Amino acid sequence: MTDPRAHPRVRELPERHPEQWAAATRHPFLDGVRDGTLPAAVLDTWLVQDAAFVADLLRFQSRLLARAPRPAQRVLAEGALALVDELDWFEQLAAGRGLDLSAPPLPATTAYAALLDDLDAAPYADAVGCLWVVERVYLDAWSAAAPGAGDCAALVEHWTAPGFTAYVEGLEAAADAAGGPDDRRVAEVLDREAAFWDVAAARP
Repeated sequence: MTDPRAHPRVRELPERHPEQWAAATRHPFLDGVRDGTLPAAVLDTWLVQDAAFVADLLRFQSRLLARAPRPAQRVLAEGALALVDELDWFEQLAAGRGLDLSAPPLPATTAYAALLDDLDAAPYADAVGCLWVVERVYLDAWSAAAPGAGDCAALVEHWTAPGFTAYVEGLEAAADAAGGPDDRRVAEVLDREAAFWDVAAARP
């Protein structure tokens, strides 16, 4: 039996990457969500790109599920189904806000998709560990933006719901069981997460 003390738990990753974790979870975009100063056009552009990212993440997670060990299959399957529901939610949101979800991906979105492709070819421990990083960063970031102002309040509530928190905890157990990701991979994900908050501002 593997000694659980033989490798760090993934919950220690924020302490091992403090500056990058802060950059990925504390950002002017999130400040604008919290205090109501985020321009609607910036938010709308970001939402369209986030929908594209969710589609990319669903493809990555579906393939990850196919190579996961039996104990991790349920949480990954439930997560994949949640991403399908998330895409349905984005379609409803787009209809209400007049968003074009067919808009081409911007550079930050394309770069993140390329990283997911790299993780798809990486060892399972790196892939599932980095998936936890993606989702934990998202939870931390939107929790920091709570309660949100105006229309953003509903977004904060959506991305900090108890079900999402429970899913992140389930992924943590799967990532720990796998041995955790390589720190270099974690750093790459955190850099992509930080850059993604700027996706609208970087629009050509």
